[in-house]
Amino acid sequence: MDLVTLFVGDLHGMTAYYRDALGLEVLGESGRATRLGRAGRVLVELRGEPELPIASPREAGLFHTALLFDTPATLASTVHRAAQHPRSRFVGSSDHSVSEAFYFTDPEGNGIELYRDRPRATWTDDAGRISMTTTFLDPRAYLRRHLSTRSGEPTGEATVGHVHLQVGDIATARTFYVDALGFEPTLEAPGALFVSAGGYHHHIAVNVWNSRGAGPRAATLGLGSVAVEVPRRDDLDALAARLRERSIPFADDGRAVRVADPWGSAVTVASA
Repeated sequence: MDLVTLFVGDLHGMTAYYRDALGLEVLGESGRATRLGRAGRVLVELRGEPELPIASPREAGLFHTALLFDTPATLASTVHRAAQHPRSRFVGSSDHSVSEAFYFTDPEGNGIELYRDRPRATWTDDAGRISMTTTFLDPRAYLRRHLSTRSGEPTGEATVGHVHLQVGDIATARTFYVDALGFEPTLEAPGALFVSAGGYHHHIAVNVWNSRGAGPRAATLGLGSVAVEVPRRDDLDALAARLRERSIPFADDGRAVRVADPWGSAVTVASA
């Protein structure tokens, strides 16, 4: 996964939030856009679109952007920082067997997951299938265990580990994200589908928990686009062939393929 673009109403305030609450660095600014990340890697691009309305929570679009951290100490320091910020809303924490995750909502209602993975060898059941669960993870106990005086400031690397989207229908989402884009399904849960590449537990998840039956998205604040990186130009050629076969409109500028899912959420796939 590559960067996530968000359309925001208050570019200055949202830049300050992602910088101060999540410990991201401003890595670039141009016009009405700010790019933020960690260790030189851009994770989020904020684009100021103050004329757009706020999205309904029942529309298709973003459920959350999930930032993946490399160590428990790095995760704990970021969670601690986010929890202390006056504009953060902490909405829960879960042990998913494959990962440990903490959930927040930013000042404009965009979901954020901060998580770290457990070792890959622990992800599967006896049949070799990805096994994800949801059990309570005590945030205070986690911070007591992993937050030290030396790790109080958010430092270390982070990536966009996965993106979770709201869609109107799971079967339609499977046709697009699996059959057309080429991700592999890893898990189905009530009202949700998880897909990945390369054996990861999930790079993209879709759900209908709030958005069942939603139609195409209107132009609103919230998700602008999701970016995915593939190893070779050959992968883009194969993607373009699948999209043509299914009569799905797309743009290909030689470096990236840009396409919209059935609800209008933009996906950009670029070669490394």
